[in-house]
Amino acid sequence: MGITAIIDYGSGNLRSAANAFERAARESGAHTGIVVTDDPGIVRTADRIVLPGVGAFADCRRGLFAVDGMVDALAARVIGDGVPFIGICVGMQLMAAAGYEHVTSEGLGWIDGDVEIVRPAPEADGRPRKIPHMGWNDLSLEPAGRAHPVLAGIADGDHAYFVHSYAMTLRDPAQRLATIDYGGPVTAIVGRDNLIGTQFHPEKSQATGLRLIANFLGWRP
Repeated sequence: MGITAIIDYGSGNLRSAANAFERAARESGAHTGIVVTDDPGIVRTADRIVLPGVGAFADCRRGLFAVDGMVDALAARVIGDGVPFIGICVGMQLMAAAGYEHVTSEGLGWIDGDVEIVRPAPEADGRPRKIPHMGWNDLSLEPAGRAHPVLAGIADGDHAYFVHSYAMTLRDPAQRLATIDYGGPVTAIVGRDNLIGTQFHPEKSQATGLRLIANFLGWRP
């Protein structure tokens, strides 16, 4: 049996994420153990890697880089060996080149984009939209997303749960797999090669989230 490692670096709904991945593994028959870990040695042996994240970009980056050897282990296994990787919420944002939340912070540089504040257009009656964007929103798949194995069975209009004030702006549109509409298009899912990331929380997104997680656990890029 393989291992799916959920990275513990002091930021993320780890128990909620682990429960969702365990349920998806059980219901889909995926042959993988779900392990929450801060051990780079375990990460270097994992068959799949999950990077969650809650909070500010700079704080999450600081926490991740503070775990001795973790960033090197992630780069070796994800970029070097090409194992399937998913970033969730700020975990997705950390895949970017840089984040601009209060201060400028370098990201992992795995996705060609930056993380910037969401600036939605006002409501139809002129009222400003609330930031953070919090709650359910409908996914709209990009062409690359419609063909992506991790999004199999997910369609335009399927709901996902968001809590965020910042989102990724991509320089390469081919790496955008889905958007939502919140006073304009907002990046919801990104990906390339063996990497995928969701701005929303699949562990809180009910059927849509469980479907995506199950697909990820069976994904062989």
